[in-house]
Amino acid sequence: MTISAHSGRALDEITVQAARAGQLDLDDIRISRDTLLSQAETAERSGSAQLGMNLRRAAEMTVLSASDMLAAYEALRPNRSTFDELQELAARLAAHEAHACAQLVREAAAAYQRRGLLR
Repeated sequence: MTISAHSGRALDEITVQAARAGQLDLDDIRISRDTLLSQAETAERSGSAQLGMNLRRAAEMTVLSASDMLAAYEALRPNRSTFDELQELAARLAAHEAHACAQLVREAAAAYQRRGLLR
């Protein structure tokens, strides 16, 4: 597998010189979904199932904009969201084919509800 940026640019094209020349944009320094999935497979083969799952969720998040991703992180902080708001976030993630992320949000909502950590 060839490692590439989220933009598709090859790793050897992402250099300090390119950055200084203004030839790179944000997607050139973001990791690609395929690279994250490859890393997840490697982690799982080496017995690191939890790391593999974390990398799979990260791969799902590559379809989100930076602002949507930050909003999701903010919503998951204790006492920041209601149960219904977290359920809506899970539905939005699922609509973006981010099913593992959506499941994590549902589990967090249930745990927050049990522990009194909802707004």
